[in-house]
Amino acid sequence: MAYIIFLYVWAFINTTDLEGQKLDISYWYNRAGTLASSQFPLIAALGTKNNLVTLVTGISYDRLNYVHRMMARVVVILLWVHAGSEVVYYAEFKGDLAQSWLRCGLVAIIALTLLCFVSLRPVRANAYEFFFYTHFAMVLIFLVTAYFHTNYQSLGYWIWPSFVFWALDRFIRVCRLIVFNHSYFGFRSGSTMDATTELLDDNNVRLRLHRPSHFHWSPGQTAYLIMPSVSKLPFEAHPFTIASFDSNLFDSVEEAPVTEKGEKRKSLAEHALGKSTPFWKEVVFFVGVQEGFTKRLKDVALKGGKVKVFIDGPYGPSPDLGSFDTSIFIAGGSGISYTLPNFLDVIEKVRDGKSICRRVVFVWSIRENDHLYWIDDTLIKAIQLAPPHLAVDIRIHVTGARTTVAPLEQAYGDDDTESIHSDSRSEIAEHEYNEVVDKSKDSILAMSAVRVENGRPNLDGILKEEVGMATGRMSVSVCGSQAVARATRNALRFPVSGPTSVLSGGPSVTLHIESFGYA
Repeated sequence: MAYIIFLYVWAFINTTDLEGQKLDISYWYNRAGTLASSQFPLIAALGTKNNLVTLVTGISYDRLNYVHRMMARVVVILLWVHAGSEVVYYAEFKGDLAQSWLRCGLVAIIALTLLCFVSLRPVRANAYEFFFYTHFAMVLIFLVTAYFHTNYQSLGYWIWPSFVFWALDRFIRVCRLIVFNHSYFGFRSGSTMDATTELLDDNNVRLRLHRPSHFHWSPGQTAYLIMPSVSKLPFEAHPFTIASFDSNLFDSVEEAPVTEKGEKRKSLAEHALGKSTPFWKEVVFFVGVQEGFTKRLKDVALKGGKVKVFIDGPYGPSPDLGSFDTSIFIAGGSGISYTLPNFLDVIEKVRDGKSICRRVVFVWSIRENDHLYWIDDTLIKAIQLAPPHLAVDIRIHVTGARTTVAPLEQAYGDDDTESIHSDSRSEIAEHEYNEVVDKSKDSILAMSAVRVENGRPNLDGILKEEVGMATGRMSVSVCGSQAVARATRNALRFPVSGPTSVLSGGPSVTLHIESFGYA
């Protein structure tokens, strides 16, 4: 708000002429255009994923993108003020249309105006690919024509830095692509990054790819995936939240022994993790199927094949939950991509003594009961890893038709088939001579920490109950639709988590919301 006020005040201040006429058009018609032009280097920088502002402040690019869009909308108003005043001030305006610099100015302002409308949330959310291509074309048209228009008044130095910032961001991204995907560029040391596609249901696809040893991320971060065989453009990038957990908990038992016949046995880590191995040892993504790119990816998953993937990332913030006494995670559908790794991170930090958390609650809404088996082994392993002093409460809500949840046999790949059929619920006990003993475990439905219920979760009741029990600091992390985020906000509004609640001994509540985005 201060930025908006500053620009508009600067545009119209000191515009009284010598005869006392206020807001003399001859003072501000060009000033508005110059002010607008001076903002484009910053607008371009804030629109890139690798920028100096993020490096200095630590604010992630997706947060800065809000500022990027706001600034563009403020500037487009200044440009229309500039253009409109030109038409009014110069009577010979129509005659000057034959001049190329003026035509470039008109094309530039029209392109930016169209871009602002296309960038509105409904368009981005419902027609992302249309927005993506239109954004690229309109930005290019605007910058080129704006440069020729401003250069006529020797102001082109406000425009060409935008090309530099864009080129620098692309250069950094290309370097990151080569580093993280070097097996595709002729480096023998790299391992393949081809992703396995799995169609979980008609609306969800899971991607799994090998985790490079040099690729690390924090819970809740995103990565941009480039799939030339799926995208319309060769280097069209789409952001997805990384659903797996970058943990070193099982690194000490990563290497598997080799038999006398030269066959590689399963490592202790693979035995210990079972079907949950991908969520600890690979890079996993849950992709919600909509139109365009995700629909084409679904067609690939129907064939059960692999797809060539270039990964760029990680990007985005990661909440630090180590200082909270209670952590609550709420997700809807594929929103577990955000809450699951954070849930696992809290448990591991408590094990390592890096978190003071005493209670963790995991709430997940799913449409069908079979969705539970996307992560059932991972939840079982998380419960087994949780130390005794950490209370774990997992609540699964099936919002579809009322049915009895039945086991669903699910394999992650050919290499895991034997272990899945022999013992789908296993716990590792290490004895003398490092012998591994499998202990049969009950299904997740029989575990006391897990509750599966039909119907939508009563977020208002759940959160008020947790606030009533908790002391100290409480974090609530949400990833889901706008309706889920809105219901959570409403449940935590005053006086549930207000100052009076804290003064009466209640917890101090911090809310983290990661809304479903567009891809």
